[in-house]
Amino acid sequence: MNDPNTSPFIDVLIAGAGPTGTTLAIDLMRRGVNVRIIDKAPHSFEGSRAKGIQPRTLEVFDDLGTIDEVLAGSSDYPRLGIHLGPVAAPWRMFRNRDRTADVPYPNTRLIPQYRTDSVLHDRLEQLGGRVEYGRELVEFVQDSTSVTTTVTGDGGTEKITARYLVGAEGGSSAVRSQLGLSFLGTTDEQDRMLIVDAVTTGLSRDRWHIWPGVKGRFAGACPLPHSDLFQWMVRLAPDEDPPEGAETITRRIQAQTHNRNIQVHDIRWRSVFRPNIRLAEAYRRGRVFLAGDAAHVHTPAGAQGLNTGIQDSYNLGWKLGQVLAGADAQLLESYEAERLPIAAGVLGLSTQKYEGIAKLDPSSLRRGKDEQQLSLTYYGGPLAPTNCDRTTTLQVGDRAPDAELLDTNGASVHLFDAFRGPHFTVIAYGRDATVASEELDWPTAGAPLRRVVVDADAGEDFRHIYGIKGDTLLLIRPDGYIGHIATRNFLASIQTAARAMAPVVQQETAR
Repeated sequence: MNDPNTSPFIDVLIAGAGPTGTTLAIDLMRRGVNVRIIDKAPHSFEGSRAKGIQPRTLEVFDDLGTIDEVLAGSSDYPRLGIHLGPVAAPWRMFRNRDRTADVPYPNTRLIPQYRTDSVLHDRLEQLGGRVEYGRELVEFVQDSTSVTTTVTGDGGTEKITARYLVGAEGGSSAVRSQLGLSFLGTTDEQDRMLIVDAVTTGLSRDRWHIWPGVKGRFAGACPLPHSDLFQWMVRLAPDEDPPEGAETITRRIQAQTHNRNIQVHDIRWRSVFRPNIRLAEAYRRGRVFLAGDAAHVHTPAGAQGLNTGIQDSYNLGWKLGQVLAGADAQLLESYEAERLPIAAGVLGLSTQKYEGIAKLDPSSLRRGKDEQQLSLTYYGGPLAPTNCDRTTTLQVGDRAPDAELLDTNGASVHLFDAFRGPHFTVIAYGRDATVASEELDWPTAGAPLRRVVVDADAGEDFRHIYGIKGDTLLLIRPDGYIGHIATRNFLASIQTAARAMAPVVQQETAR
């Protein structure tokens, strides 16, 4: 007799429906993976918290089919206005760049997290999924083939058995805690920031306002695009009780800004933030993985946390899909090997920026290529060995840039158009590389392969961006990173690389 509280076996259970968890659910569902995503909150997040979307994340959103909605709901970052007494000194945090052939989304976008969540949840529903709110994972056990979880909610207790479990439920992750993984780092209980989303009068919306104060105290007010809200950030004194209510918060802001015209009302969200700087000792135990803030938490400076979490999911999604389709499970070992060093580096960057803001270091207010995450590479990792061929501009493990090509009708097309979707892409330039591309036998299980041949007469832009000097064959992973480069020995070398990332090609039985 079946237990009525036990659900059918699924492929992946995701705990946590913020941007990290929802990105993973979207990527898995478009691969045909059977997914459930739960969140212990009663409804979606209502605050602005993580509000900066970096160029690399915009490319991920392009691939996932959400870029138009994200761009429509966001804006370029406003200039800073640093208030020094009666004077407000202008400061440009970003130098806005024009789109180029290799970088289609060159500028960081400002969008409140509640809107990012909404866009991702809508996309999940388009694919046939939904977030199960009010459902909390309380415990799990795993064996060599599955993970059995206990989930509670208003409807009672449910046993969900999945092949894999992913904890994406934030810094207080129950999944990480039950795995017994250390969360290495520090939390400064004396350093607190009041964050408030509220309608504000008496303040212009054309600036991100900053009021520096003594001992690192400051207040900031960022206008949230396509709304009448500001996100207020007020650094509190160590022994200060965080103010509550519009009237008390207004008085605190007026004391910091020395501007009695500022009035806060209609508070939509309020939180007290403490700068956690932590990194999990591991991203995986058996069939259980961590992603996003469950694996690493950052200061808010530099807009890195949400973006790094989304990149975690983008890295893990295709690998889970491949292994579920029959690829060697060793592929999953590359998730931690590729993502943990990235998170450690990003953690150092955001910490440096946050400490600099407290010291009024102008360089801490400036944002550049390090924050944009376009130059991150997996070179030297398990899927990008250092003994591979390279071009004059790229090596294995680098982000595969966009490039403009001409189709057979002479119309402009982009490489990212070919990359978009849950597949691998092989790019062939030159006769020998093209022959190898055509002869490459790809498995029918798992992510399919799209073949692109770049004609010498139509690929000048491609040759320049990709550093091509002669016949070259490139394999692009589903997450947009270069999985292999061959400038010789084309077919044999790409077959070797593919075996680490794809199921075994099943040879037809001779009749």
